[in-house]
Amino acid sequence: MGWFSYQTLKRITTKHPNVHFVFLFDRPFDSEFLFSDNITPIIIGPQARHPFLYYAWFEFSVKNTLNSLKPDLFLSPDGFLSLGAKCKQLPVIHDINFLHNPQDVKPLTRRYYNYFFPRFAKKATRIATVSEYSKKDIADNYKINPDKIDVVYNGINSDFKAVNEEIKKQTKSKFSKGFDYFLFVGSLHPRKNISRLIEAFGAFKKESNSEIKLLLAGPQYWGMSEIYKSIDALACKEDIIFTNRLSNEDLANVMASALALTFVPYFEGFGIPLVEAMQSEIPIITSNVTSLPEIAGDAAIFVNPYEVIEIKNAMLKLYADKALRTELIEKGKTRKDLFSWDKSADLLWQSIKKATNA
Repeated sequence: MGWFSYQTLKRITTKHPNVHFVFLFDRPFDSEFLFSDNITPIIIGPQARHPFLYYAWFEFSVKNTLNSLKPDLFLSPDGFLSLGAKCKQLPVIHDINFLHNPQDVKPLTRRYYNYFFPRFAKKATRIATVSEYSKKDIADNYKINPDKIDVVYNGINSDFKAVNEEIKKQTKSKFSKGFDYFLFVGSLHPRKNISRLIEAFGAFKKESNSEIKLLLAGPQYWGMSEIYKSIDALACKEDIIFTNRLSNEDLANVMASALALTFVPYFEGFGIPLVEAMQSEIPIITSNVTSLPEIAGDAAIFVNPYEVIEIKNAMLKLYADKALRTELIEKGKTRKDLFSWDKSADLLWQSIKKATNA
């Protein structure tokens, strides 16, 4: 959501200098986010990091601000709306995983999302979302006319690109003890299915007897005890490496130096690591559920994310078959052209225009 907001709003505000944009912040902000002279920043409290404070911010502070400003539209890149505001509103609802997998969300947050998001969807003048899968999911579950929902794919950050053999060697020396590695990128969160990925990697190591590592690149969230339990059960636990959050440069190099991306969550509204892997020119193993086949197309091996054996067999297949790796890389180089932040910004602007003219 952060990258979507940053990349689309940066382009939209600079491309439309005659439009006045007001950015609402709940805390002091970095001037980096004031992309152009046609932006007015406003800080209003309280800082919204908890469901009670979400409610206070959107239903009191934001409502009062919007009703005072009377804007043509309130755009919310993370899907939250102000039910009491009188202006037109456009949320970007990235996915509704919290409806399908409530166990993956903290109880109070889960209750807030499942109470308010159906109401946000009905309140919205239009809705934007990031895949055809999410569009259908929102329409079916919230009884929304699909004609009211616009698909705005995510783009690919320019940091991601293929790298030469010397950079690959340096990256492996820094992060994987000099060995090849499978890579997961993303927050270490229950819905990302990390425990089954770890079990599959353990089975892969037993059968392949290889020196390959598994890198888990991303910040740690709640639910880590299950991940540590999966690791402790393996004989190859020293071959699983946590990098934690990486700088943009390190993440790009880690992606481009991987043997393959192993991204097997059981729910995604889009799956940005897939398109980053395509641009980095590495092959992909991903899940055959939700939005992931739509985004990966023919540039991946698909697995059932609930079947550890399928994930393991895909790892064995890619590890042993250089021709298959090359084929998937070439397909990814073609498919990545479907996704760019310029296209995302243009599609979001079209949705904004539809909403303001509704």
